[in-house]
Amino acid sequence: MKTDFYKQVEACMAYRADREKNRNLILRKPEFLPELITIALNTKDKNHFKAFWVLELVCEKKLKVFTPFIDEFCEIIPSLTNDSAIRSASRICLFLAKSNHRSNGISLTQNHETQIIETCFDWLIRDEKVAAKVYAMRALFVLGKKHDWVHPEIKTIIQQDYSTHSAAYQAATRMLLKKLKI
Repeated sequence: MKTDFYKQVEACMAYRADREKNRNLILRKPEFLPELITIALNTKDKNHFKAFWVLELVCEKKLKVFTPFIDEFCEIIPSLTNDSAIRSASRICLFLAKSNHRSNGISLTQNHETQIIETCFDWLIRDEKVAAKVYAMRALFVLGKKHDWVHPEIKTIIQQDYSTHSAAYQAATRMLLKKLKI
């Protein structure tokens, strides 16, 4: 039987206002967060990508509430196949990487960092949508400040792929190459 909250996620459309309405519900009533996580991480659920849309906005606004679920998130991200879920997950990876880099942020374990790095490299290499690739390369750039082998790998991959991608991808690549200075 579907809960009222599940029905709300199921009815969610891609419109920003729709996703924000669900995000605001989670922020007001954090007791719904475990259900949102369960929906998002269940790749067999036909609405899991919609839950990822909402989760992305929750993490953007209040990443700390996501902390208890990082283990589960890192375990599932390599198995994501839905483009919308991957885009949202790649953005969450970027939020986690940036927070991990700050002294007052979330502390990722070595295992979390490894899982995020491996998955982001997979997204960068695979035939994913541009947004997912860009968020993945940005997350890798941040994590590469701690893991010195990451930056040369990113540089190699994005230089090889440069000419075969869209103008948006090329613009993001140029900006990242300027930052890499390897």
